[in-house]
Amino acid sequence: MSSKPLRADARRNRERILAAATEVFAARGAAASTEDVAAAAGVAIGTVFRHFPTKRDLLAAILKDLLADLAAAAEHDDLFTFFTRVVTAAADKKFVVELLGEDVEVAGPVQSLGGAVDALLTAAKAGGQVRADVRLDEVLALLTAAGQGALHGTWSADLRNRTLAVIFAGLRA
Repeated sequence: MSSKPLRADARRNRERILAAATEVFAARGAAASTEDVAAAAGVAIGTVFRHFPTKRDLLAAILKDLLADLAAAAEHDDLFTFFTRVVTAAADKKFVVELLGEDVEVAGPVQSLGGAVDALLTAAKAGGQVRADVRLDEVLALLTAAGQGALHGTWSADLRNRTLAVIFAGLRA
């Protein structure tokens, strides 16, 4: 695809395709096809392929959008809400990792959110919510570990909540 901006209708189609793909792949897993995605999005299969030449490109776009959404959320969340959002998103989107068929590590994506996490940590310390001696690298390591667990473990909502409670107890002032 060229680097020129998408027309408004093409941008809407792309957004519909991504939303439909997220739902279709979450519900049907690897058995889902790009034809299923096109039908759910209400577009022709050619429209899907024009935006995403392969299923892998479509899955990569879902992950890229997820990271962008998380970065945007960091502007409005506190540290604990953001931490929960990241771990929940990893659990909710693990179907993408499974479909890509790779052992995906979350360290890179978490590091890309480092600036946002640093700002949240600084604000949490200033507000007395987090211990003064907690460092950014420690928070990123905890976030990476919890995200990796959500991707590759048996990660129920109960386990997620108990794990986050332990992590948050260690961070709190």
